[in-house]
Amino acid sequence: MSPIRSHPEADAEAESAALWYEARQQGLGHDFLAELERTFTLISESPGTWPHWPGVPESLGIRRFLLSRFPYGIAYDYSVMEVVVYAVSHLARRPGYWKDRVIS
Repeated sequence: MSPIRSHPEADAEAESAALWYEARQQGLGHDFLAELERTFTLISESPGTWPHWPGVPESLGIRRFLLSRFPYGIAYDYSVMEVVVYAVSHLARRPGYWKDRVIS
């Protein structure tokens, strides 16, 4: 199991999404965060399982995990030491906005 480190902007995206869902329906923001936590556990246990993010050069190593209940994808890469989450990205908004986080 690899430890997970999140880019600060990925943390902000997760928090913003949870607040948005919670404002729409009580408990839905909690459900979003719970699914995100399960997702991070799965990624941590087996980071090489999910496919590379389409449209991103495979040489960057960015993979995509799609949440099942919410329209979000987790952009991450991994090494022997850790998993790095670069984005908690809504799939229908601003595709690829987070790519500069990988390079910097």
